[in-house]
Amino acid sequence: MKNRIIPVAIATIAMTTFSNCNQVKKIEHLPYPETKRGNVTDNYFGTEVADPYRWLEDDRSEATAAWVKAENEVTFDYLSKIPFRQAIKERLTELWNYPKESAPTKKGDWLYFSRNDGLQNQDIIYRQANPEAEAEVFLDPNQLSDDGTVALASTSFSKDGKYFAFATAASGSDWVEIHVMETEGKRLLDDCIEWAKFSGATWSPDSKGFYYSRYDEPKEGVFTSKNEYQKVYYHQVGTPQSADRLVYTDPQHPLRYFSAWESDDSRWVFVLSSEGTSGSEILYKRKGDSSFQVLLKGFDYDYSPVECQDDQLYVMSNEGAENYHLIKIDLNDPTKRQVVIAEKENLLESVSSAGGCLMAIYLEDAQNKAYQYGLDGKLIREIELPGIGTVEGFNGEKEDTELYYSITTFTAPATIYSFNLESGKSTLYFRPEVAFNPDDFTTEQIFFTSKDGTRVPMFVSHKKGMKLNGNNPCYLYGYGGFQINLTPSFSPSAIMFMEQGGVYVFVTLRGGLEYGEKWHRAGMLENKQNVFDDFISAAKYLIDNRYTSSKKLAIAGGSNGGLLVGACEVQRPDLFAVCLPSVGVMDMLRYHKFTIGWGWVVEYGSSDNQEQFEYLYKYSPLHNIKKGEKYPATLITTADHDDRVVPAHSFKFAAQMQYAQSGNAPILIRIETNAGHGAGKPTSKRIDEATDCYAFLFQNTNTPYIPVNQKR
Repeated sequence: MKNRIIPVAIATIAMTTFSNCNQVKKIEHLPYPETKRGNVTDNYFGTEVADPYRWLEDDRSEATAAWVKAENEVTFDYLSKIPFRQAIKERLTELWNYPKESAPTKKGDWLYFSRNDGLQNQDIIYRQANPEAEAEVFLDPNQLSDDGTVALASTSFSKDGKYFAFATAASGSDWVEIHVMETEGKRLLDDCIEWAKFSGATWSPDSKGFYYSRYDEPKEGVFTSKNEYQKVYYHQVGTPQSADRLVYTDPQHPLRYFSAWESDDSRWVFVLSSEGTSGSEILYKRKGDSSFQVLLKGFDYDYSPVECQDDQLYVMSNEGAENYHLIKIDLNDPTKRQVVIAEKENLLESVSSAGGCLMAIYLEDAQNKAYQYGLDGKLIREIELPGIGTVEGFNGEKEDTELYYSITTFTAPATIYSFNLESGKSTLYFRPEVAFNPDDFTTEQIFFTSKDGTRVPMFVSHKKGMKLNGNNPCYLYGYGGFQINLTPSFSPSAIMFMEQGGVYVFVTLRGGLEYGEKWHRAGMLENKQNVFDDFISAAKYLIDNRYTSSKKLAIAGGSNGGLLVGACEVQRPDLFAVCLPSVGVMDMLRYHKFTIGWGWVVEYGSSDNQEQFEYLYKYSPLHNIKKGEKYPATLITTADHDDRVVPAHSFKFAAQMQYAQSGNAPILIRIETNAGHGAGKPTSKRIDEATDCYAFLFQNTNTPYIPVNQKR
């Protein structure tokens, strides 16, 4: 993700309201840093494209470091002047401070689960002999660093439960180290796997070792250089990484991802390959054979392995089924294929195998339903869910009779239930206690019409009894890409916002997979503008129906959603009061040149292709900023260790926006240190960032923040 901009030497004035006394407080930001504009120009098929802030791509230079320091000084000086910033932080801390717990999983003789008492930076892994027994700490990630910035990226247990492998990520980086513990005595072994990325440990059935994927050690630019030639290795517990066996490599295709696993009976070894974020290929071989063969050819369709039993591989796929189905392939004769769960009108979102059954979760208008099937595909029952929302879980082993799942809504955090496979009965297992009343809020699903006539849904949440008078602040959030479904999720920040009379909106944009592959393709490549049109149409609907107004409307999104915010901001600066692009892909002409950006070419296209360059150039946020335009108040957020969407995207976008801005609204960039793209970010940093974003939002929508204890 890219872009950000800078300039100007004269301080601007931001007029905003505050306060319990109905005062209007003027906040003056410091002068923007004077950012050098270079003379770099690229020629794309005869089109000259200037890139004056190319130098900001070098995150190791002293000049970039000085620029980051200067920008943060401007930003945090401005934020420090917002009089209700501390009150917002205090309320967010109260709302964040509730017990969080994951569904337990049975491994060996123990039930394992994660728990956070409320404000711990990282969740702690516990274990207990049974649901009634006292739990003990198994692994506390908070002890891995002083500031909570080392997080667990993935965990896995050996089949016999004797070993526990965990991957750690430092400061939010995608690079991980894999370590191994003996579960009985919780003893950390000497095993350490370095330079793994987008990989955890996948144990072999004999529990003697695991498969993992890694890159060669970068020669320079650990957080920015392009990652190529991923390889699969097998590590035997108790041996050094240098002794690991190479399982698979493909030097002819440096820009592919690979992962490997074995069937439970150790008869087959598989490799899943992909060239990007969608489209995959499955290779296979008998365990003793020397080379892999193609089982399911890539990369036109998506294949997700579910189970391998009796030489039959169960795969969830969209080949011949845009809403996905589950097929079974005879590995002894791959021409023999059978549909186990046929395609339905609604999206088949996931399938898991547990207790001798198949557990299928479907998505209907961005809300989940769940079903239990036999391995033969015969429907056993539709599961009677105790609520409507996002459902996750139903994972387990073949011998399990009790599974666990969770339900999450916009107004209540994840509640966990146990599910009996024999009776089909759900029983409440864990419900967190929160510092607000969920019944004070309501969520409705509204369908609106986009620019081209497409019917698009959005979830609109707010306090009950709210008046539609156009004076309500609104937080409009979207993503729209990479087959990622935007379903109900809980955020303490959303509760705080709604307590203040805010309208909290999630839009189900094209580019996701909520309505199958057709919905995804309608928002990718040359159709990407549809996503921005959907978002803009959602904003118009909310304004026209008096949920909010342009002076009260804020838009937000992260990563691909940061691109969404940046594109909509430069296309319709008149429509929004506040823009909050986070870790966004802003330079659509150069994104593929950094780390694993090449993996997004299947979704976006590449400026190396003339036809794709034309449409990328038309919407690339960085390249469509117009000098002299009056842009909304903008707070760009990024992090110094983001090696997925490198911070240069945000740096260049901020610099160019500051240079172009002719209005009085502030254009600021908040650059977090010792943090990455978002995964594993410690609780303290999440609260700090949310505080600053919402303080900025309230300040620039003229919305006084009133502490909850002062409300009626």
